[in-house]
Amino acid sequence: MLAPSGSLPIDMPSSPDQSGRRLRAPDRPSPRASGGRHAAGSCAAARADYHDGDESPGRPSPDVSALPIIDSVQIGMHWFAEQPGGLERMYLALSDGLPGAGVRVRGLLAGGERAALDTHGAIRAFARADAPLLTRLWGARQALKAMIAARRPDIVASHFPLYGLPTRGVATDSARVTHFHGPWADEARAEGGQCTVNRLKHALETFAYGRQQRYIVLSRAFADVLARRYRVPPERIRVVPGCVDVSTFAVPASRAQARARLALPTDRPILVTVRRLTRRMGLENLIDAMPALLSAVPDALLVVVGRGPLAEALAARIAERGLERHVHLLGRVGDGMLPLVYRAADLSIVPSLSLEGFGLTTVESLAAGTPVMVTPVGGLPEAVCGLDRNLVLAGTSPAALADGLRGALRGGTALPSEARCRRYARENFDMPLMARRVAAVYREALRG
Repeated sequence: MLAPSGSLPIDMPSSPDQSGRRLRAPDRPSPRASGGRHAAGSCAAARADYHDGDESPGRPSPDVSALPIIDSVQIGMHWFAEQPGGLERMYLALSDGLPGAGVRVRGLLAGGERAALDTHGAIRAFARADAPLLTRLWGARQALKAMIAARRPDIVASHFPLYGLPTRGVATDSARVTHFHGPWADEARAEGGQCTVNRLKHALETFAYGRQQRYIVLSRAFADVLARRYRVPPERIRVVPGCVDVSTFAVPASRAQARARLALPTDRPILVTVRRLTRRMGLENLIDAMPALLSAVPDALLVVVGRGPLAEALAARIAERGLERHVHLLGRVGDGMLPLVYRAADLSIVPSLSLEGFGLTTVESLAAGTPVMVTPVGGLPEAVCGLDRNLVLAGTSPAALADGLRGALRGGTALPSEARCRRYARENFDMPLMARRVAAVYREALRG
């Protein structure tokens, strides 16, 4: 139900309108369905993809206070504080940012009580995350019915196909929007999942993505995946890049101060990578690149932040290569310390091998004032090309990683300054900006 806008006081910052934009049908070869590598010259295409007539930097923001309030139900996966991940971080960012863009948020997900406590009951769990599958599916359907009985939403937005699927046929008077965070089946395949299970996941995804008014993706690379792998009409897909609360990462500490607070050496060049420790993240190649890098930069230190199933294997790999002094597995750090980790580094790196729709860690690093180099995979070039094409590495191999990092650390490759990094993140990926883009897509979906 669209409520009068005066019922919610909204103070919108004055900045360009960056609504989600319309995609044309693909007319060029796409990256592989795995979210594969961009060809040379993709930086120019990535930059063009982010700016068209609907996103003119000189165009004033709409007066949201004059627009009807949209009531939404957001169907997520897990709550970030309970099970952190990229999807969960984006879900949290939108739940925080959308009210400022004129969108009321209620939410459903699998988990414990933390979501309800953190949001005063606006977002709640329909079942435990470890509950039997049928219990979770039934819980999602019944919980949405209960929310509709209390107040019919204008928009039902699904962020995870497994939990969006059982709500099909519920809220038939509401517009449906899918937030596509990545190909679930392909991600499982990349981590060695069973073929039969992967095929079942793909079939489930394809069915869950049917009959939606709009689809929101994080990059043109994932728009191609959605259109080609799941046969979604391209004219219904909108690209809205990932976002972070830039102010959270804009820590006032200098690099030396950040290192002192983290007990990191102040006299060595430091690289940082923030990744879940899984195969498709490219961490094995990054470790294998270190000997070649050390031949040119002998005192370099790589700090790996994150947890995951490869932790023991990566530790063994580091020991086998005698890299204990040069590669530190830091594990997971709290959100309060993460901005300091980025700030302490001379450079961060995202060495992904496949299925990278956007890479929120790129924006987090830039918001902290630290340049980030990325592999030419999926949507990663789209995230950084608008700042500097030198930030895109030539490939994903250990040799390509070592070559790119060597040039950056020895000064052969010019990198953007701290001020440029921060400004680029603020002007392109700040949470209020992305919330307005998403809200614009929701309004478009309501128009039919």
